[in-house]
Amino acid sequence: MTWRLKLSHVTQRLSPADWGQLLSGLVVLLATVISTGLIVGVRGLSGLESLELAAYDRLIQLRPEPMPDPRIIVVGITEADIQSTKTWPLPDQAYAELLRKLLAAQPRAIGLDIYRDLPLPPGHAQLNQLFQASDRIFAVTKIGDETHPTINAPSGLSPQQVGFNDVIVDAGGIVRRNILFMEGESGTLFSFSLRLALRYLQDEQIRPQANPNNPQEMQLGATIFQPLQPNSGAYVQADTQGYQVMLNYRGNNRAITWVSLGDVLAGRVNPSLIQNRVVLIGTLAESGKDFFYTPFSSGLQDDQRMPGVIVHAQMVSQFLDAGAGKPATFWYWSWPVELVWIALWAGLGSLLAWGFRQPWLIGFGAVLSLGSLFGIAYGLFLHLGWIPLVPPALAFAISGASVITYTAQQAQQQRQMVMRLLGQSTSPEIAATLWLRRNELLQDGRLPGQKLVATLLFTDLKGFSTISETMAPEDLLPWLNDYLEKVADIVQAHQGVINKFTGDGIMAVFGVPIPRTDAAEIAQDAQNAVDCALALGESLGELNQAWSRQGLPQVGMRIGIFTGPIVAGSLGSKTRLEYGVIGDSVNTASRLESVDKHRHPTPCRILIAAETLAYVPDRYQVEAWGALELKGKEHKIQVYLVQGHRQPQPRPGRSLDAKKSPAT
Repeated sequence: MTWRLKLSHVTQRLSPADWGQLLSGLVVLLATVISTGLIVGVRGLSGLESLELAAYDRLIQLRPEPMPDPRIIVVGITEADIQSTKTWPLPDQAYAELLRKLLAAQPRAIGLDIYRDLPLPPGHAQLNQLFQASDRIFAVTKIGDETHPTINAPSGLSPQQVGFNDVIVDAGGIVRRNILFMEGESGTLFSFSLRLALRYLQDEQIRPQANPNNPQEMQLGATIFQPLQPNSGAYVQADTQGYQVMLNYRGNNRAITWVSLGDVLAGRVNPSLIQNRVVLIGTLAESGKDFFYTPFSSGLQDDQRMPGVIVHAQMVSQFLDAGAGKPATFWYWSWPVELVWIALWAGLGSLLAWGFRQPWLIGFGAVLSLGSLFGIAYGLFLHLGWIPLVPPALAFAISGASVITYTAQQAQQQRQMVMRLLGQSTSPEIAATLWLRRNELLQDGRLPGQKLVATLLFTDLKGFSTISETMAPEDLLPWLNDYLEKVADIVQAHQGVINKFTGDGIMAVFGVPIPRTDAAEIAQDAQNAVDCALALGESLGELNQAWSRQGLPQVGMRIGIFTGPIVAGSLGSKTRLEYGVIGDSVNTASRLESVDKHRHPTPCRILIAAETLAYVPDRYQVEAWGALELKGKEHKIQVYLVQGHRQPQPRPGRSLDAKKSPAT
């Protein structure tokens, strides 16, 4: 029981402000945890993989485009080349002639990205001789699978001159990964692009070796190729068989220089474009059907696919960069770090939504925050860091939306509370102002007491008791409600708050609940109250005429107005609250309404005290009634009868029998 007593003691000592801060923290924490858990769960089920890979593609597209790789050139077989030879596939003689010209220009490596597993005479013997005579020529084989049989390499090449050209294709047919090795029946198989890169680097005395810290990883120069795992980056249980890394594209199709086969055979290509380079030979023709979608595809309207030989050239470029010590491989965060990253953005979204309540501030903060998230992700991506972008953005949005939903629900409850406390009898202007400042006014579900200067207005019907005796109750109630409803409309039109309905009368306050800060504002409240009283008197005359035509009783009205200090706030228990106004000024205004009932010179008698007249001098025609003794008051007060405006003044509101229209 000791810990319960201590907990009870602590909670009792917490102030409303402390409870508010505690609630804020709980709401933000709960929204953060829920949104983080939701995003992590959906991500673990591959629900975000496509979005994250699409974001990856967009980041690839936004990277600055470098100059074409000067170490690589592609000899492309175009549709024009095919038309000139009048045959496809090209015969071995065409490739033999091409290889002789290329070897004469002294390239470092030549890669034939064309399947040559079957002889295509004429020229087959000459082609095999070239294969056997040079260690700089490499050809492709295809590992395939059960549905795609293996395609063998040319018989004239050694196993060290053969590499597979299989590529890893993600959902949607997009090539994002580069595969280095695969295990075959005869042992470890090298990729075609890695074979070419290693032959190029061989002349610079750079060879692959095992990572000293992890012999299972390959190191090329200073670069360690950490193999892609099933859950690396945005992937979820990806097929990472073999030795895969993310393909670091140098750029789109323009990142690789190419010349046509016909130009090389015709001697129109400068040998300097070939010397000391890696030369890849492949088809660029549509009829060759060797094209792939890449991360650049979604950003293009035309030419969305990349020829397979260009894709392999991009892979070679990545390996050459790695051997030269340039950044070439992507890195990723571990799972715990990614979890913290997502949670941080979820927390930021919650804090933003809780800290700012105005929509434009929330919108501005969201744009700034998400822009910062993208900027961080893009900045790291330029340094080959692939961090989560979509999950934190969604966590930010979901947590923020959750808090906004909660605060909107709380705001609706507060609004209902405020309107209930004010009797739902405020003007739209006052209601809007009160709502904007609700956080200042509401504390612990109450409007705390505040001392201010306001103008009180009390009304009462003359002879109502007699009328109630002569009318049947079922007729009296509609008659009275019609009168009170129209009175309320006029009070609201003059910026007053009806605090109470006192049977056949009302108590209205001008100057609450927002405290007035200077004399001019207090004077405006006093003027609004007197103008309201004159409007009530004018409309009462019109209403009496209408009642006379209907055979209903006619009445007079007494109004008392006083300006002075009051205390306004919530009165009652937690289960039943009302907006109360207390103070000597309230009593004075009430006594003004009922003083000297026998003196009733007009159907609507309006009495104000000198304290009110002091705020509106020379504005109204008044008749001094002298110092009167009010019931329950020790001192007499100066009383004046308001007869009207000194000059015609525009009056807001409407007559009692006017049709209803929205207050403005």
